[in-house]
Amino acid sequence: MDEVHHWISTNGGPDFYQVLKRNVEKTAKAGSRWVTTTNAYNPNEDSVAQAIHESEMVLQGHWLYDCLEGSIDVSQLRNTEAVRQALLEAYGDASWADIEGLTKTILFDRTTPDSTYLRFFFNAIAESSDGWMSKGSWDLCQVDKGNDPIKPGDQIAIGFDGSVRGDATGIVGVRLRDAKLFVIGLWERPEKAPEDWEVDVLAVEAAVINAFATYRVEWMYGDPPYWQEALGRWAIRFNRRGEDRVFEFWTNKATRMVQAIERFHSAVMVQELSHEGDKKLTQHVLNAVTREVPAGTETGVLIQKDSPRSKRKIDLAVCAVLAIEARADAIADGRMTVKRRRVAGF
Repeated sequence: MDEVHHWISTNGGPDFYQVLKRNVEKTAKAGSRWVTTTNAYNPNEDSVAQAIHESEMVLQGHWLYDCLEGSIDVSQLRNTEAVRQALLEAYGDASWADIEGLTKTILFDRTTPDSTYLRFFFNAIAESSDGWMSKGSWDLCQVDKGNDPIKPGDQIAIGFDGSVRGDATGIVGVRLRDAKLFVIGLWERPEKAPEDWEVDVLAVEAAVINAFATYRVEWMYGDPPYWQEALGRWAIRFNRRGEDRVFEFWTNKATRMVQAIERFHSAVMVQELSHEGDKKLTQHVLNAVTREVPAGTETGVLIQKDSPRSKRKIDLAVCAVLAIEARADAIADGRMTVKRRRVAGF
């Protein structure tokens, strides 16, 4: 099995690996063996290379994981001697390698991201240079599912990002009192869906209604494209004693979205929000890459897929950003203040 750092969920790599490995293991007594070759993986992609490297079979010595890694970090990639020595270390006895040529390329060719140099030239595990969120930072925000779980009746805010055919539709909630994120719903296009596949609008509608019935939803932000009529209906339906609870949030308005993304990222960095490790939410957050855009008089950062046709979805990441914004605005509006009835006894 070759180049297993490219074997990720969006191309069916992990499933294919399991089929091959399973059949080899069944016939091991007959002499069957499997071997993989790979470059260093991106830890945000959950590739087969990463699964093998982190396996207990490797940790206990049952599988051989052999790697020559150059001793260098990204801060040293402009240091000629550090680059040359790390290349010699990584390439070992590969006498055909053009160490001097590779050194010049790494020092002066800025058309290639530094993370690519680290992975493919030094065998160092590295995240994508344009990745929005580091796996380490996101993982630090994870809490135990059994520790103060989200319960019916909790005050929450909601972020909604809807599509019809191409991208996914998602709903993410966040508890007001502690900024704990949770996934309410996700509708993704199946791998082998027919050309006319569309999001189940009725299922999305039912999930929104159920969320408002289950929790005390104080504020909901939804991205209007394709769903403007639905957002309007929900705004009327869930208005409470003249207090609006459903609002539009146009994610294509750069300045506002840049600010929301920055606030979310900062909250992760200082662990002011939490999540329970939902696999899809984590995947979408780590799939997001950044793009610099003009925002007012300055430059800001938006998040997007790694390419327009990419299968690596980010919709739940957008929902989470909107949910955190909805929470902040709900609190600013005084919605966390719970009025208690006074009971007098005579």
